[in-house]
Amino acid sequence: MYEVEVKVAAPAAAVVARLDELGAEQTGDVVQVDIYYDAPHRDFAATDEAFRLRRETRDGDTEARITYKGPLVEAASKTREEFETGVDDGETADEIFGQLGFEPAATVRKDRRFYRYDGYTVTVDDVEDVGEFVEVETETDAEGVDAAREGAFDVLRDLGLDPDDQIRTSYLGLLLDNAGE
Repeated sequence: MYEVEVKVAAPAAAVVARLDELGAEQTGDVVQVDIYYDAPHRDFAATDEAFRLRRETRDGDTEARITYKGPLVEAASKTREEFETGVDDGETADEIFGQLGFEPAATVRKDRRFYRYDGYTVTVDDVEDVGEFVEVETETDAEGVDAAREGAFDVLRDLGLDPDDQIRTSYLGLLLDNAGE
């Protein structure tokens, strides 16, 4: 499965107002705290991969998931192969990763508001120490990547945003860039 995602910096209030005008369905709010790990056997920054433990709090309940994201597969969006699964205990998963030599590299905290619009998930993000963004994403197989990307660009245009302003750097990369300034 491929996640096709486009992301642009955008003021949250303006995007939410436009989504309301368009009749988009708000599907929830969540706080996500992502711990990204460095691997003991290869340099994820060099291979353009990511491995994380996400703790997601919604309506007072917290769930944990682990995710592996492969390298970007095209230059026109943030499309990558992704594998994700739930874990019963995020603290224990973190301990296991540490015992296997995976070291925490950084933590990204996001307040997110989700919408459904035109078959896409639109996420309005406030990322601690990074800024406000909107992501438009969907999942597809390898044959559907081009059509999914073009549809995501259309959604951005409907929101009054320019696909040419797309940011392909992950929130982790943006956070690390800000930390280095």
